[in-house]
Amino acid sequence: MNKRFIGVLIFAFVVALGISTVFYRLLVHQSETAKASTPSARIALAARDLEVGRILREDDIKIADWPGDVPAGASARAQDLVGRGVTTAIYAKEPVSEARLAPKGAGGGLAAMIPQGMRAVAVRVNEVVGVSGFVVSGMRVDVLISGNSPGGNGNLGTLTRTLLQNIEVLSAGQDFKKDAEGKPVMVQVVNLLVTPEQAEQLSLASNQATIQLILRNPLDRQTTQTPGAAMAQLFTGGKVKLPQAAEKEPARPRPVKAVQEPAKTETPFVMELISGSKKAEAKFENGGEGK
Repeated sequence: MNKRFIGVLIFAFVVALGISTVFYRLLVHQSETAKASTPSARIALAARDLEVGRILREDDIKIADWPGDVPAGASARAQDLVGRGVTTAIYAKEPVSEARLAPKGAGGGLAAMIPQGMRAVAVRVNEVVGVSGFVVSGMRVDVLISGNSPGGNGNLGTLTRTLLQNIEVLSAGQDFKKDAEGKPVMVQVVNLLVTPEQAEQLSLASNQATIQLILRNPLDRQTTQTPGAAMAQLFTGGKVKLPQAAEKEPARPRPVKAVQEPAKTETPFVMELISGSKKAEAKFENGGEGK
């Protein structure tokens, strides 16, 4: 009885083993077929994490298989990427695309991150202005200025208004890399990405007024119209009228003076009379009446 039971167990084990082997081979075959049907290409991938501003070297790039569609701007030649600056952080095993690199010959560092037509302006900050070190690369800020308006009402005291909104922070501090732990660090200089006109405004404001950076949500791109604030307004519950730009009055047409035309004078009719050796003239006016 025991021998028969053992024989049944061995038979069942052999059958189960055979069925498992058949299913395993079917699964392996399907997997190989799926891999063969999936298109792949060899492109340049990041060999390690590449921070912003880094100049690519040969050991930073590796050519490897990339399954699926090739990303836009990807390259299969490492020599086309070596020597170019990184403008957007690239993580290990990610494709090194053209959109994340500076143009050829632009080098690396902060200058390679500035788009055409834009400028980078350095703003000196302290712990308060720099929002306790939380203003780092990639953040969005508003710029507030405080001071006394030239020619304004001195009774209002110090005035504060929003000068610029939704300004991108290019870098913070002399070294625009983030620290290893990703914690905010206290910096003395913040570089903002602005237009040439905004750069002029910031340069003037940094010398003639006090600047304050206001941190905002990077997804919030809406521009808000604010009336500004005055020192006197804080103590009167907002009842002080702030100075506003004077509106130009429309030009009024000047009255045109009527020009009197001079009275027309009629030219008299002259008749020459000859009597022998004598000559005489006769003038006729007002319808031919002689005078």
